Amino acid sequence: MNVHAPNTAGTSQGSGIIPAENYISPEFAKREAELLWGRVWQMACREEEIPKVGDFYTYDICDQSVVVVRVAADEIKAYHNVCPHRGRTLTEGCGHAARLFCKYHGWSWSLDGTIAKVVDRHEWPEAMVSDEELNLMPVKVGRWAGWIYINLDPESVSLEDHLAPAKAYLDPFDLGGLRYHWRKSAIMNCNWKVILEAFNEGYHVQTTHSQMLRYFDDWTQSYAHGRHAHFGYWESLPMGSRSPRLTGGAPTEDIRPGIRDYMDDMAVTLNAGSSVQAVHAGRRVEQEVPPGTPPMEVLMKFGQFLYEHAISLGLKWPDISAEQMQAAGIDWHLFPNQIMLMGPTGLLGYRARPLGNDPDKCIFDVYSMQRYAEGQEPKNVEVEWSQNLDDKDFWGLILTQDFANVAEVQKGMKSKGFKGARPNPLQEVAVLNFHRALTEFMDKGYAA
Repeated sequence: MNVHAPNTAGTSQGSGIIPAENYISPEFAKREAELLWGRVWQMACREEEIPKVGDFYTYDICDQSVVVVRVAADEIKAYHNVCPHRGRTLTEGCGHAARLFCKYHGWSWSLDGTIAKVVDRHEWPEAMVSDEELNLMPVKVGRWAGWIYINLDPESVSLEDHLAPAKAYLDPFDLGGLRYHWRKSAIMNCNWKVILEAFNEGYHVQTTHSQMLRYFDDWTQSYAHGRHAHFGYWESLPMGSRSPRLTGGAPTEDIRPGIRDYMDDMAVTLNAGSSVQAVHAGRRVEQEVPPGTPPMEVLMKFGQFLYEHAISLGLKWPDISAEQMQAAGIDWHLFPNQIMLMGPTGLLGYRARPLGNDPDKCIFDVYSMQRYAEGQEPKNVEVEWSQNLDDKDFWGLILTQDFANVAEVQKGMKSKGFKGARPNPLQEVAVLNFHRALTEFMDKGYAA
């Protein structure tokens, strides 16, 4: 894999400027509902959320609702969440059912979507309506790395084609072997793209998360890969170095304390992804690696300690090389609305989607995933909701710092003085590429 893949993002709208209408216009949101969400693969849930036959998950997007159901041990189906009789929705949230049931008039369906009961069925002549017409309408389903995806367009490309080429970078991490650690959600007062973009670039770290400059060089490189994109720190100073923004460019001679402090800080302020296991490795580096050890040797020891700690806990280490981890970077944006920061022992994930057709509100989900020893995976990790976006005890410092920006961005984009977003052409390629891909997809679908 070529880490430094060609920057195929170009410039959004041909000028590097993203129009404010993309974020604030009700008309644009309606076009997205039809031309994006009605045709694109989107992550609905994880397989662990519906582990037993009969378990279901209700996924809502704009004004559409889909019920995802486990119909057999290794078979998952999805249906439009609507009764063909009078239009009532059948499910909400998550649950378990032997049959899908309409609470209005009592009709029911087998898990495979076929009609099971119509009250007073004899009053509808077969010539008027056949049983086949009363079956639930299927929705296309795909599965990858433990996630379940749906697509409202039955003529779409396969999920594997949609995920390429990002899938090749991410498969070595064995993301399907991860399980939920915690899950949190909120309704945000901003467009879904505004908050999503807060997590697919590292350019904001130097201001929004300035406390982190003590531990690493924040300068990132961002690359487009078709509709997807990623960023990383390929040419930055090694982890544990103070940012050149603080030092004026002078390198940090001893990165060991910086690695330790960074991992400790991330565990306290975020408690997510690979940082949970990395605390132990960071402390071993500071205690066991001699002062004066060259930075690359220190980092190699950090990786060794991370591996050793994982094995000591009975965790399955993924079959991944150092070169593959390097090539993957730290952050991937999977078009249209899934972002992940992944490592060998964990993952921090984000998803944003519209709340109805309101361009000023969205549903935001953030979750941590961990690798667990067999039989020690937590069961039924429920989603915790909070609208107190300043609550550092609930969200952690890092997320509250990000949340402080997004509503103000949404407000500012309506200013008569705002001409459009101007992403950094090096560090925010993922943002530029996202809008290029969004425009092309809404114009052409998967033919783009």
